[in-house]
Amino acid sequence: MKTLVTGGGGFVGSHLVDRLIGDGHEVVVLDNFVTGRPANLAHLADVSKLTLFQASLIDPLPDELTAIPFDRVYNLASPASPRDYGLHPIQTHLVNSLGAYNVLNLAAAHNARFLQSSTSEVYGDPLVHPQPESYWGNVNSVGPRSCYDEGKRFAESLTMEYYRQHMLDVRIPRIFNTYGPRNDPRDGRVVPNFCMQALQGKPITIYGDGSQTRSFCYVDDLVSGLVLLMETEGLGGEVVNLGNPIERTIQEFAEIVVAISGSNSRIVYEPLPQDDPARRRPDIARAQRLLGWTPKVALEDGLRRTLEYFAPFAHSSA
Repeated sequence: MKTLVTGGGGFVGSHLVDRLIGDGHEVVVLDNFVTGRPANLAHLADVSKLTLFQASLIDPLPDELTAIPFDRVYNLASPASPRDYGLHPIQTHLVNSLGAYNVLNLAAAHNARFLQSSTSEVYGDPLVHPQPESYWGNVNSVGPRSCYDEGKRFAESLTMEYYRQHMLDVRIPRIFNTYGPRNDPRDGRVVPNFCMQALQGKPITIYGDGSQTRSFCYVDDLVSGLVLLMETEGLGGEVVNLGNPIERTIQEFAEIVVAISGSNSRIVYEPLPQDDPARRRPDIARAQRLLGWTPKVALEDGLRRTLEYFAPFAHSSA
């Protein structure tokens, strides 16, 4: 099976590439490495079933790429952390609009099954808890996070028009907080921040009072959900939450990181950024019913693996 993974040099994308190659796919990765990292794919340098195009989805796609008769297309291309889309807001808008359009046309040309990665951020600062797929969200359309939130909402809408107008077989996962090895240690999200600070013995910075909640899903569990959503028959047009339904306060999470790392870091508090959601937990009943999917990796186990990955970065930059 020939499979395209856009954003395959990123955190989630590179783990997905590993899984697909292990499953026997011929994988093509397209990434401009604005936020992805070549190091995430370095261990696959000699794998004959992997082809890499360094290019942007915003530009016309290379002729050598569009000529490949893909069976599956996973569109994971986009900055995904507040730090990254804050640095690249216009590019974030464009990759989720023009970029999604370009890759949807590529999928349609080959009648390839298409997966458009979306995000829990489409729910904004939710007024419904936990968040089911039927919830339309509470998003500030002109706020500093809107380049990502509204970009992904647009990508969902455009993807569904290809389903309705062109009968393209599409699937949309809404991805909740995901962590694990290959998280960029500098990307500013809570897991790399807390892990790096704990490993370096620096104060762990909580934004707000720590009562806000998140639900943390280990990357291997997420990748299993993505593959199940892509490969399960009869799910054209489905939107499915993928995330861990176990909710933790940020204060609790910081304490777990300190305990597992054996750090002597103290916890400090800073003002909460604008539009930061107060609560976030997926309703995964649809994923359980349609895919038979439930996360399996316990937070403590996943954090040990993640801290082990971050340790060299922490010691080299301490």
